[in-house]
Amino acid sequence: MPHLRRTCIALVATLLGLAACTAAFAQEEADVLAVADAALERITEEDSVGLTDLMIEQAMIYVGTYQDGEYGVRTSTYAENRARGFEVDLLERGFDPTVMVSGAIAIVWYPYDIYVDSEWSHCGVDVFNMIKTNEGWRIASLMYNVQQPPDCKPHPDGAPQ
Repeated sequence: MPHLRRTCIALVATLLGLAACTAAFAQEEADVLAVADAALERITEEDSVGLTDLMIEQAMIYVGTYQDGEYGVRTSTYAENRARGFEVDLLERGFDPTVMVSGAIAIVWYPYDIYVDSEWSHCGVDVFNMIKTNEGWRIASLMYNVQQPPDCKPHPDGAPQ
């Protein structure tokens, strides 16, 4: 009987450790997603300084486009984005995010749609590559594409009210 008791105690300890590990991992995912959500809020608020506050100073933004049969890439640095103001009224909405975390790196794959001056503009996917710093999770790079349906999906809630 003592052997069975030790086995049960070991099993309970293992399960408690697994539960604690699962909870910690879920918290990391939530923390990473919170940074991506804050970035979308800053874009909607047209707050370029606030957006770059979520980034490391070496961060880059990459935009992938496809127009008239040609692929294109636009890039901008942290400093360029920090200095750039928004010249239009924006509403960017993300939905159905996929979050992946491994130690000090993470990715958020975030489908989105965006309205400019209250009119439909486009949809696509934001990809937030993140790194954990002593201050918390920060965006190392943001990549997004600019598409139209059916190549991307608008927000499942439909047009904003």
